[in-house]
Parts: sequence; C-alpha cells; structure tokens
Amino acid sequence: QVQLVESGGGLVQVGGSLRLSCAASGGALSNYAMAWFRQAPGKEREFVARITWNSGSTTYADSLKGRFTISTDNAKNMAYLQMNSLKPEDTAVYYCAVDLAIWPPKLIPAGYRYWGQGTQVTVSS
Repeated sequence: QVQLVESGGGLVQVGGSLRLSCAASGGALSNYAMAWFRQAPGKEREFVARITWNSGSTTYADSLKGRFTISTDNAKNMAYLQMNSLKPEDTAVYYCAVDLAIWPPKLIPAGYRYWGQGTQVTVSS
C-alpha cells in the first residue's frame, strides 16, 4: 500500500512559479513510476509528467515541455513538479500518482494504482 500526499499548491499570478511536492510512503518505490496529473473544473484528468523512480527517465505532455519539470529525491521519497511561467489555463487540481509498472509509460489515469488527494493551483491574471 502506497500513500501519497501532495502539497505546495496555492494562488499565483500569471508568469509566476510554484513547486508542488508529493510525499510517498509504503511499497518498493524504486520499482515504480511516479506521475503528475491535473484536472480543471469540467474537464477530464490530464497527464502532466512522469518519472521512473530508479532511472529518473522522464516523460512530459508535449504542451508543457519547457515550463514544467518533474524530479524526485529518492532519499526522502519525495517527488516534485516545478512549474514556471504559469498561465491561467494551468489552473487545476494537481494529483500525484504511482504506476506499479515502469514500462510502458502510461499517459492516461487508468493503470495508476495509487493517487494522492490533490492540491489546488490557481493562476490569476
């Protein structure tokens, strides 16, 4: 059983930055992959980025490359999402999730076994 707790969300102005954190516990995390998804009101949950815990291999949504960076601190069992140059359309609840299979990289919510409760990010113009 893996537990995930997100933090770091909040209100930020257009062009600002935020770093989201995801604290993970339980399970053999080094064998898994971690991802960030987001969900805006009235929209489906959307893939943001993914990283494999052991190799650090990353995958990003094409539309977010260059602005968002996913990383982990394996010693602390923490995952992060650095978000720069934020736009109003980045407003959403952001979730971290764990995939028990490292390959193939999954870009949809199905197949992710564990989820955090989410953290709200609001970008004001």
